[in-house]
Amino acid sequence: MKELNGIENIIFDLGGVILDIDYQLTVAEFKKLGIDNFDEIFSQYKQSTLSDNFETGRITELEFYEGIKTISGKNFSFQESKNAWNALLLELPKERIILLKKLSKNYRLFLFSNTNQTHYNEFITKVESDFNTIFEKVYYSHQFGKRKPDADSFLTILKENNLVANETLFVDDSIQHIESANSLGINTLLIQEKPITKLFGS
Repeated sequence: MKELNGIENIIFDLGGVILDIDYQLTVAEFKKLGIDNFDEIFSQYKQSTLSDNFETGRITELEFYEGIKTISGKNFSFQESKNAWNALLLELPKERIILLKKLSKNYRLFLFSNTNQTHYNEFITKVESDFNTIFEKVYYSHQFGKRKPDADSFLTILKENNLVANETLFVDDSIQHIESANSLGINTLLIQEKPITKLFGS
């Protein structure tokens, strides 16, 4: 594909790019728990400080769910909230793993995901034990302490791995993340309708 001309490194997002997700499933599950406006607390495009802190590891799972209960004024169990929060996680098609392993033979691959302890714990049980090893290095925001679209998060990844911005491709499904990477001279690919297996010609 033309996007790979001059590219040495590829940074992949996880949810919506490698892993199928549906935010509305989590919204629907929290609605069943009595929160009609959960999409105001968490959405793909605008997050509350509460979820920002959860995604950067500044607060624990329990503190996050207690925060949701406080904001919503609703009462539900820790497990009910975890189940609702994980509802958005769907499938990771095997053909995408095959593609990533193929790409890793010719490019330095990295993973950068805005995620949290709950989603990570659930996700990691669903994938092969060597998933993280497909990438030279993985950056999960709750472990990394930084999240997209903060410019510093991209700059840190570039610096830590001696990556040249114009030799690096960032693949994501959120326009605000793409715009941030673009502003730093990183090549970008916005995932919309077609899966990465189609876009990368696999």
